[in-house]
Amino acid sequence: MKKANILLLLLLLCVLGGCTEIKQDEKPENATNLTTSNLEIIADNLHTPWSIQKSGDVFYLSERPGNIVKIEDGKVERQHVELNKELSTASEAGLLGFVLAPDFPESKRAYAYYTYVQGSKQFNRIITLMLQGNKWKEERLLVDRINSGTYHHGGRLKIGPDSKLYATVGDATEPKLAQDLSALEGKILRLHLDGSIPDDNPFPNSYVYSFGHRNPQGLTWTSDGRMYASEHGNSANDEINIIQKGQNYGWPNIEGSEEQQGMVAPIVTSGHDTTWAPSGMDNNEEKLYVAALRGAAILEFSIETLEKRELVSDLGRIRDIYVDNQYLYFISNNTDGRGNPLTNDDKLYRIPL
Repeated sequence: MKKANILLLLLLLCVLGGCTEIKQDEKPENATNLTTSNLEIIADNLHTPWSIQKSGDVFYLSERPGNIVKIEDGKVERQHVELNKELSTASEAGLLGFVLAPDFPESKRAYAYYTYVQGSKQFNRIITLMLQGNKWKEERLLVDRINSGTYHHGGRLKIGPDSKLYATVGDATEPKLAQDLSALEGKILRLHLDGSIPDDNPFPNSYVYSFGHRNPQGLTWTSDGRMYASEHGNSANDEINIIQKGQNYGWPNIEGSEEQQGMVAPIVTSGHDTTWAPSGMDNNEEKLYVAALRGAAILEFSIETLEKRELVSDLGRIRDIYVDNQYLYFISNNTDGRGNPLTNDDKLYRIPL
């Protein structure tokens, strides 16, 4: 009887006080998770996917073991990639960056970045691929013998608004190479689509566009032509940088928020105590979207204020992002040996922006 009276009193106080109804799906203003009704799975059972590309309504995803996954009208087709070198299966290595040529519907050409084994060593190379039926074949070598080291391959390929091919290259776990302009490691490279060196590159007869990078893995350009890159720090101090031609981004001399004359500090860093392990990135409506591996989220940054929030979490490691019209597509990367795979991982997801 006493409990009933207490409950009745609480109910009366709530009515008199004008209690606000709390809906089950309401979240705090800084909530990080989307409701499942906003999240759509486009494809599952992917094998360590790395890059997302889209031509019309058809997706093409690179997988590190050496496949391109074609997704059309809900149908998933795994297309084998025939390479001229033995594909490396080392950690972080394999078939990485992949981007379709601007004239892909006609030429059936794409560009790829992969790690290969040669004797007791391994290297990265940039090539063109041709789609022949349901199989891709290495067509032409553009850049070769990029040192891969044990880790830090970089590997992102993007075609910029200037119609040039850009490639991110890690320091191959030899930090000093990032400051060596005669080396390709620890750099962002820029080349013509035929593999030749643009005359307006900042260093004569060199693919190097910017240097002093540790392990950059994301590239995007905003509508004003500004170029952004994401970069893995040394256990923490991950970075988002604005990339300018010929500039030195400091590694290994500085990292995170450290500054030194002649070196460019990032616009955003994760700090000394936090690791994002940022990978692929894209942008839309004054927002940067960055895939986070260790951070296990999609990070959204306001370009104007640099304010950060987690747009998606609880799906594990996120490798790449692709923004198209009203939607943001992203791939999980839980089957890479460092994650905890969910049922039918990995997956290609879609959310409305």
